[in-house]
Amino acid sequence: MSSNFRRTKILATLGPATDAPGMLAQIIEAGVNVVRLNFSHGTPEQHAARVAKVREISASIGREVGILADLQGPKIRIEQFAAGKVALQTGREFRLVCRADAPAGDENQVAVSYLGLVNDVKVGDTLLLDDGLISLQVTALQGDTIVTEVLAGGALSNRKGLNRLGGGLSLDALSEQDKEHIAIAAKLDVDFLAVSFCRSAADIEQARAIAKSHGSFAHIVAKIERAEAIANLVEITEASDVVMVARGDLGVEIGDAELPGLQKLIIRTALECNKVVITATQMLQSMVDNPIPTRAEVLDVANSVIDGTDAVMLSAETASGSYPVKAVQAMDRICLGAERQFKHDTDFEKAPRDLQRVDQAIAMAAMFVAEHIKLRGIIALTESGGTARYLSRFRANVPLFGLSRFGYARRRMALMRDVYPINFDSEGQSMRVAARKAVKQLFDQGFLETGDKVLITSGDHMEQHGATNTMRLLAVAEGGKTEGLGDL
Repeated sequence: MSSNFRRTKILATLGPATDAPGMLAQIIEAGVNVVRLNFSHGTPEQHAARVAKVREISASIGREVGILADLQGPKIRIEQFAAGKVALQTGREFRLVCRADAPAGDENQVAVSYLGLVNDVKVGDTLLLDDGLISLQVTALQGDTIVTEVLAGGALSNRKGLNRLGGGLSLDALSEQDKEHIAIAAKLDVDFLAVSFCRSAADIEQARAIAKSHGSFAHIVAKIERAEAIANLVEITEASDVVMVARGDLGVEIGDAELPGLQKLIIRTALECNKVVITATQMLQSMVDNPIPTRAEVLDVANSVIDGTDAVMLSAETASGSYPVKAVQAMDRICLGAERQFKHDTDFEKAPRDLQRVDQAIAMAAMFVAEHIKLRGIIALTESGGTARYLSRFRANVPLFGLSRFGYARRRMALMRDVYPINFDSEGQSMRVAARKAVKQLFDQGFLETGDKVLITSGDHMEQHGATNTMRLLAVAEGGKTEGLGDL
């Protein structure tokens, strides 16, 4: 099998740049595993057209591509200026007006989208605008107006984001618009649904319940971007299916100096809870305008890979940048380089001792075998993709082939590190027949060669979810036939 099989997955945001003729096919061919629909922008019709195109392209090339719908969430923004933008001077007074009928802004004041902001802040608080480029200190509260002093000024234009340093704002994670967008995402049959600005497990459970009420069983992604989410990190992670290190707003709220350590904490927590994790925001930001990344960006992506992230994400680089294909190619190249240079050894001393499920125990045992027997790969015959996820949490030194007859399961596995989802129909077959056919299929597709050893995980009853309870060690014989080396 090729040494250029990338283990870390690439998530790319769709937008005007990828709508150009042929561009979507090019970025998928370049290595995109999952695409992101940013519901902060675009219309339902645009999202539907992009979903249809992704499905068409993935079917034509025979590769699974997942689709993630990212809810806007309750992001606080300033409203509009009469002149479109102003220049705030350091040391000057500037007012934030929390009133629905506030006039258009000027250099002295501007309205805010969250009218309750005046009740959430106090004198001495620091408010950050435009991802922290401009900072204000609250000096007084006068009715529906927040009076501030400009600590760091600069150009400020319409609808820029607003954060409170340290977090603590009381908006619900799901706005009424988000609830409408969940219904739209359900109709589009997306594979993942991302909840922005979640603060607790209840936010995740609410999103899941609303999605189910619309017939969607999409995996829920918890975006960690509020200071409060860090305090509730374990419960949020356990309630979700996927966790995203959303470094933009998180960095603004907790400060950039704290961000590297928290990124490592979030990744480690996700892996310990057997959940998938994405690292996102400004990973190759310079490539919005330039054809090559900076060395600092290369190191940022590589360090995320070394820390164990399942996926790395591109935002504006592909959605609106000038070089979408080059950005994906750069991400692919950096991930491969990091994976080659840093081999991960499974530390079974840190493995969980209180396993609650048989398929978890099989996954852990499979990783132990892989550490001691030279294998070409591990084949998971899976209905839902659950066994593949447990296998991938141990960060194997061999590729994991996730074989399933269900498209939704294969698309979920497209986000899991080390896992290569493959269409395989085991319906009506015994465990042994399915194992032989799986090996033959992988041999015919060029993944296996004569003499290779593989470990297969499966269940006695092939059509049951969560029924994995068996391992088989097989050798690949001439023509893709198998020689049993024993059940384990």
